[in-house]
Amino acid sequence: MFQDPDDKDDLFFEREYWDAGHLVAGVDEAGRGCLAGPVVAAAVVLPENVRIEGVTDSKVLSALKRQKLAKQIKATALSWSIGSCNPKEIDQLNILWASMEAMRRAIEALDMGPGFVLIDGNTSIPGLSIPSKPIIKGDSKSHTIAAASILAKTHRDDLMNSYHQTYPTYSWNTNAGYPTAAHYEAIRLHGVTDLHRSSFKLYR
Repeated sequence: MFQDPDDKDDLFFEREYWDAGHLVAGVDEAGRGCLAGPVVAAAVVLPENVRIEGVTDSKVLSALKRQKLAKQIKATALSWSIGSCNPKEIDQLNILWASMEAMRRAIEALDMGPGFVLIDGNTSIPGLSIPSKPIIKGDSKSHTIAAASILAKTHRDDLMNSYHQTYPTYSWNTNAGYPTAAHYEAIRLHGVTDLHRSSFKLYR
């Protein structure tokens, strides 16, 4: 049974299951609100009671800091993996279900299976065979989820930087596919690409 966590203890949720002898994975996604590109999830299993200095919610970190921390996380983790859903899958499933599927794929791709999964958000992952707990604002409450948020964000940013080489008009190297004024204007002037999500509102 979970007790109320200490807000300063970002290993509180992990410790509940480490104490029961389980490996614990954290999972988070990036790119849910974008107009273009995939939704990307990362899953991370960290050694018991290991805290990587500087790891926190990826949204409050600079791009340079995220890249440095991503290298540390990968070097420290017992296992880490990436899962994603492409724009066509997002349009078919809707973004909520695609986000869940990307997270499920990331967890299933871990080469060291966890006994428990901590999920960022308020929804359990359909089809996941491993016991889990969704945590609202988990990327600011769980160290392992925060680590996953950094890997998801850096992996997706790298993808969007590579897509920018093919479609430089949309400035994905700076907006990562998010709905900025410049992105909307580029769509208005040049139309959409095969990487845009047709189920999203692409014109305004």
